[in-house]
Amino acid sequence: MSKKIIIILFSTFFLISCEAIKPKKVDTRQVSVKASERARKNVEEGRSGSINSILKGGSTNYEFSSSNPMWRASLEILDFLPMTTVDYSGGMIITDWYAGDNSKGNESIKIAIRFLSNEVRADSLKIIVHKKKCPMNQTCAMSLLENSKISNELRAAILKKAAFFKTEKKNKK
Repeated sequence: MSKKIIIILFSTFFLISCEAIKPKKVDTRQVSVKASERARKNVEEGRSGSINSILKGGSTNYEFSSSNPMWRASLEILDFLPMTTVDYSGGMIITDWYAGDNSKGNESIKIAIRFLSNEVRADSLKIIVHKKKCPMNQTCAMSLLENSKISNELRAAILKKAAFFKTEKKNKK
């Protein structure tokens, strides 16, 4: 029992004396008293509150989906389609099967977009288009449309919109 108490006391003393965990002294005349303003400033500066980052002395770079122009452009271009998977951390958007008003009643498409990087470049996107034909007897035939007109037009529209978002963000600064 006494060994446990000694270990707890020693651990507590060690943690208290550790310089990385001690809070830094702050001049309240230079830092806002409002927590929401301090939190916003920390996020803008890339600082985090995790113990791991405090111990390492580093900062974290926050990357929100609204700050990624490729992600925003893709969602805006595909906003008319029903989505099945929208995963920013995994870098993937998958739509549900969609049959437009002009398509034949037995054909539908499904689009998957994979983000390979955050840069606004053509090779940052992998667009996969599947086509499904279902005749009257409901035995559907699915096919992959490689380098199709749809995927090329989608890529061009997403890149154009992402470039617009990127220049808009630069102009705001």
